[in-house]
Amino acid sequence: MAINLGIEKPIELTEAQEKGWMKRLIKRAQEIGDKGEVPVCALILDSHGRSIGYGSNSREKGRDPLGHAELIAIRQASRIKGDWRLNDCTLIVTLEPCQMCTGAIIQARVGQVIYGAKDKKRGGLGGAINLATHQSAHHKMKIKGGLMEREIKDLLESWFKQRRTLSRGRKEAQNQIF
Repeated sequence: MAINLGIEKPIELTEAQEKGWMKRLIKRAQEIGDKGEVPVCALILDSHGRSIGYGSNSREKGRDPLGHAELIAIRQASRIKGDWRLNDCTLIVTLEPCQMCTGAIIQARVGQVIYGAKDKKRGGLGGAINLATHQSAHHKMKIKGGLMEREIKDLLESWFKQRRTLSRGRKEAQNQIF
């Protein structure tokens, strides 16, 4: 097992590289959204820019409240790396991590987080609360938000609007039966 002594740092990505990774995540998020999952995807890059962890929301499919993209990606990256410390890694995710995921990111000591859309209701990196700057946060990380935010907001808003429409249609059909 390799132990990260903090010598390596997260990779410095160019804006084009960040957008390239985010475009891949958005495409995948659209695909999982079509399958009924909230369209959120995440990946983790090692210090050399290699993807060592990937996750997409799977709460519906797995009936698992912990089926968040970030948690799945962290678990995979830790296994591949052979270490729970991800100081030299970068997490890229379409939506600002929720408070649960932010806690896991802090515990895993992820070195850098890049996210797309801000989550004003549940965001843990400034949208609703900033756990990264809380006095209990023993780990400092680089955070960049707002990458391709408009595209991701449009995707999420469209997905939730479609879900509400489907839900209304089901309720109306049930009312007609009874």
